[in-house]
Amino acid sequence: MANFYTDNPGLAFHLHHPLMKKIIRLKENDYADKDKYDYAPADFEDALDNYHQVLEIVGEICGETIAPNAELVDTFGPKLVDNEVIYAPGTAQNLEILTKAGLIGMALPRKYDGLNFSMVPYVIAAELVSRADAGFANIWGLQDCAETIHEFASEEIKDEFLPRFNKGATAAMDLTEPDAGSDLQAVQLKATQDEKTGKWKLDGVKRFITNGDADISLVLARSEPNTTDGRGLSLFLYDRNDKAVKVRRIENKLGIKGSPTCELVFKDAPALLVGDRKLGLIKYVMSLMNSARLGVGAQSVGIAEAAYHEALKYAHEREQFDKPIIQFPAVYEMLAMMRAKTDAARSLLYETTRYVDIYKSYSHLQEDRRLEPEERKELKQHQRISDVLTPLLKLFASEYFNQVAYDSLQIHGGAGYMKDFPVERLFRDARITNIYEGTSQLQVVAAIRGVGNGTFLSLIRQYEEMDVQPEFEYLKHTLMDMTTRYESIVAYVQEKKNDELTDFHARRLVEMAGHIIMGYLLLHDTHRDSSFRKSTEIFIRHGSSENHSKKTFIKGFEEKELGNYKVEK
Repeated sequence: MANFYTDNPGLAFHLHHPLMKKIIRLKENDYADKDKYDYAPADFEDALDNYHQVLEIVGEICGETIAPNAELVDTFGPKLVDNEVIYAPGTAQNLEILTKAGLIGMALPRKYDGLNFSMVPYVIAAELVSRADAGFANIWGLQDCAETIHEFASEEIKDEFLPRFNKGATAAMDLTEPDAGSDLQAVQLKATQDEKTGKWKLDGVKRFITNGDADISLVLARSEPNTTDGRGLSLFLYDRNDKAVKVRRIENKLGIKGSPTCELVFKDAPALLVGDRKLGLIKYVMSLMNSARLGVGAQSVGIAEAAYHEALKYAHEREQFDKPIIQFPAVYEMLAMMRAKTDAARSLLYETTRYVDIYKSYSHLQEDRRLEPEERKELKQHQRISDVLTPLLKLFASEYFNQVAYDSLQIHGGAGYMKDFPVERLFRDARITNIYEGTSQLQVVAAIRGVGNGTFLSLIRQYEEMDVQPEFEYLKHTLMDMTTRYESIVAYVQEKKNDELTDFHARRLVEMAGHIIMGYLLLHDTHRDSSFRKSTEIFIRHGSSENHSKKTFIKGFEEKELGNYKVEK
C-alpha cells in the first residue's frame, strides 16, 4: 500500500526536531487538556505518537486515494450548476474521507472539535496532500481560515462556526477584485451597517477566489465611507447558507484544475464583522496571508517531491544507447540538483513553521495568563523572524518547485509533454505557486526588510554558533565566507543611499541571504542525519557559486545603468 508519509523519512526527521518538545508543551499548555479529553496527550511522547499515527493515516489516504484520483480530477474539474459549484467526483471523495478521518480543522483547540495539533504536523499533512494533488491541496489547505477566525473573531462567532470545520466545512479567502489584485488597499467591495440593527451587508465583486463557493468565507471589504486605503477595510465572515452570493463563473485555468477559482457577486449579502473595524487588511489579512504563504510553501515542496519521484522513476526505466538514462551525467546532475533544492526548501519550510508555531502558541497563551517578560520577548523575536522567513520560504519554495517540475519534464523528454505521464500535470500545476498569495516579486518586497534591518544576518550569526562535526567544518567555513561577502555587499548597496538602486538589487540580496540560511539548515540537518550530506554539499556549492555571481553583478553595476532597464516601448 502506498503511504506518502512512511515512504519519505525526511518528514519524520523534521517532526523529531529538538525544538518539538518545547513547541508541543506550549501548544498543549503544559498538557492542561489531559483530564478533559480522553484523546488529549498526557506528555510529550504521547503527543508525538499521536502526530505520527495521524500523519500515517494522512499519508495512506494521500497514497491510496487522493493521488490516484488526481488525473481524473484534473480532466473533469468542478462544474457550476444552478449557482452551486459541484466538485469533481474524486475531489468529493477526497473531502469525504478526510472529514471522516477528522482531519479538517486539525490545528483547532479540542473545544471546537479540533485535534489541537501544532503547526509542524499540520504543515507536514499539507505537504502530503500537495504531493498527492496540488489542486485538492488548495481546498483542504483553506482550513487556515479557521485559525484566523480562532485568533481574531468574537467568542460567539467562534462557537458557531469553528466546530463546523471538523464536520467538513470548506473555506475561502475572498480578497482579490477585478481592480485590486496584489494591491489589496484598492479593495472596493462595500460593507454597509444597518444603524438600527447593527447588521452588516456586503455588495460588490470578488475575482480569482479559490474555492469561492465555500461554506465559510472570510471577505475583505470597505467598511469606512470616503476612504481609499487599507485603513478603511474590515474583515467579514460570510455563511454560504445565506445564499446571497452569485457565482458568476468558474475560471478555466492552466493548472490546479480540480480547485474551483470563482468570480463572485455579492448583493445585500449578510455578514459578520471579524474583530475590530479598520483592521481588516492591516492586521487580520496580513496574518491570514502569512498562513497562506506557509501553505504555498508546503504545497510547493510537496509537489516538488512528486515531480522528483516521477523523474527518478523514469530515469531508471528509460534506456538510450543501451543503458538507463540515469547513468548519463547530464541526467544524474539534474536529479541531484532537484533533490538538493527540494531538501533545502523543506528545511526552510519547517524552520519557518517552528518559528510560527512558537509565536502563535505564546499569542494564544497570553489570552489565558500574563506572559513572563522572557516569554514576551521570545514571542516578539519569533514573530519578527517568521515575518521575514515566510516570504523567503514562499519565494524559494515556489521558484524551486517550478525549476524541479521543468527539469522533471525535461528528463521525461517528449513523453513528458504528453498526458500519458503525471509530470505534464505537475508542470502545469507548478506555474501558479510563484504567482498566487503574492508573486515572487512581492515576496522580495516583504523579505528585503530582513536584509535592511539585519534580521537575516542576525539569524545567520545564530546558525554560525551551532556546533558541527569536524568532518563538516569545511562546509561551515564556506558558509562563513558567503556570509562575509553577503554582509559586505549589503553595506555597499546601503552606502549608495539610492532607494531605486536598492529595489533593483533587492532580489539578488534576498536570494544571497536565502542561500546562506538554507545552507546552514541543511548543514544542521546533516549533523543530525548523515543521509542529507549529499544534498548539503551540492546545495552549498550551488549557493556559493550563485552568491559570487550576484555579488560580482552588484559590485560592477553603475547607477547610471538603471536607465538601460527602463522599457519605453
